[in-house]
Amino acid sequence: MKKILVSFISLNIASGAFAATPWWQQPTVCKLNPTDCYPSMGTGYDSELWDAGSNCWGMKLICPEALTAEEYQPVPMGKADIAKGTGIKQDFNTSLLNGDCFGVRKTTSDGAMASVDGEYVKVWCNGILDNPDDFLENGEITYGKQPTCAELAEYGYVGVINNNCYGKYYDSAEYFIECDGDDLLPSRIILLNGADYNASSDGPADENAANKIFDEMESVSESQRDKYFTK
Repeated sequence: MKKILVSFISLNIASGAFAATPWWQQPTVCKLNPTDCYPSMGTGYDSELWDAGSNCWGMKLICPEALTAEEYQPVPMGKADIAKGTGIKQDFNTSLLNGDCFGVRKTTSDGAMASVDGEYVKVWCNGILDNPDDFLENGEITYGKQPTCAELAEYGYVGVINNNCYGKYYDSAEYFIECDGDDLLPSRIILLNGADYNASSDGPADENAANKIFDEMESVSESQRDKYFTK
């Protein structure tokens, strides 16, 4: 009887000690790891989400345009899935912040080239493309066929680098852009030197005469190149 009484008193004492500590803080309760997944979590993170795959708190918010699935809002993803590239387009860098989420299209050449389906294409200066598929910091890109020399020349542009995008403008009243087939770059750019190419005339008699006229125009333009072009 004495042994039973002593045990009962000991149990009451122990229960009283635990009762002073909230149940969720008691050492017998299984708790989630309090470790943060990232050193600091500001814009682009949700610090209140549990990353079960990495056993830590915090998830990156991935921009919808960087995901292979069609999404309209940033999607929280765990560190392991991001590292493996699970559901992320190969053209996007998820280590760079893009507004309030992570996922910026990969670029090179100071932003003048951008990744599309794993290949780098030219970033055209704003306003050159008729129907751009995406707008980047330095300009626009198209996912399909790139413009030709003739298509660009119609609006007075040549497909060469212009600071950090492609497309240099030549005033059609001062220059003639000569294209050859479907090549991007013109075969030559002729300085008109004040000639009014819209003026009515009978025109050259044949192709040889036309070539002679262009050669003469080119000769004049070469003599004034230092005035109009920077070496």
